[in-house]
Amino acid sequence: MPASILTPVTVLTGFLGSGKTTLLNRLLRHPACADSAVVINEFGAIPIDHLLVREASENIALLASGCICCSVQGDLVRTLRDLYFKRANGEVPAFRRLVIETTGLADPAPILHTLIEMPVIAARYSLSGVVTTVDAQYGMMQLDEHFESVKQAAVADRIVIAKADLAGSAALAALRRRLAQLNPGARLLDSAHGNVDPGLLFDTGLYHADGKPPDVRAWLNEAAYRPVNAAAGSNIPRHDARIRALALSFDVPAPWQNFLDALDTLIALRGENLLRMKGIVNVAGEARPRVVHAVQHTLYPHAALPEWPDGDRRTRLVFIVRDLDGKIIRDTFSAFMQDDSLAQAK
Repeated sequence: MPASILTPVTVLTGFLGSGKTTLLNRLLRHPACADSAVVINEFGAIPIDHLLVREASENIALLASGCICCSVQGDLVRTLRDLYFKRANGEVPAFRRLVIETTGLADPAPILHTLIEMPVIAARYSLSGVVTTVDAQYGMMQLDEHFESVKQAAVADRIVIAKADLAGSAALAALRRRLAQLNPGARLLDSAHGNVDPGLLFDTGLYHADGKPPDVRAWLNEAAYRPVNAAAGSNIPRHDARIRALALSFDVPAPWQNFLDALDTLIALRGENLLRMKGIVNVAGEARPRVVHAVQHTLYPHAALPEWPDGDRRTRLVFIVRDLDGKIIRDTFSAFMQDDSLAQAK
């Protein structure tokens, strides 16, 4: 692909635990997406999402320094520029499109502003569309309680209602009505296990604020204003201070039932505060790691990876929590695992 051709970019966003990584995995395994590059941003202290999609795409760049809506003129710009020149020089496999998966807490407005307005990016990339995942079970509650979720849905070209098989018909209908009112121009797609035709999500045309709900335009304009003191401004928090990213790891292989008992206890007692949990588990007696996911009171079925995605064999867990002390998480796992090697939750 000639380096001079603009590369279409799809921003994949959605609130914590809404199914972004599952959708991305399925899309990248589709033949139509074989020539795609991926930029993954994570809010947690231990990067995990990029490991879960590594098999699906060779072109993966990780932004693990926090939410890209808070560092959008730094790490994101450098990453996109580097990918462009590495492709031109043959240092990475050629790719025809780029997918940016944001953290679940991302305010999409600054990201879209960067793709649309910054000359160094706009000369090389073209915003093709915004895909937002909404959790069929918890989407209504997240829209009520988290303004980021509202923004993510309002700027979407396509809204994927993920885990649609886990919600009742009445709840799905109510969620569709709300999303349609919030963003009448977005196409609503139901999905189970990440199954969506890529043709319905990609190459939807250049993104324009015109035709979107009025607040979208305001959010994009808001991103254009930067503090005079850029260094100080970059540290201004955009998110609810009650939300924290916590990491827990331990070196000794975990007895699976003990691990599940610890996780079940945490979910039962503090599920309301557990916005998202994801991790890779080194299970005692097993050569392959297991992947676990939980959203609030729901623990989704675990899956075994075909092999370890990297040389790190520790169990690594990331929690996005609200009003929950990391000591409670660490102590819960310590009680069931009886393992002194538990690392401090950060």
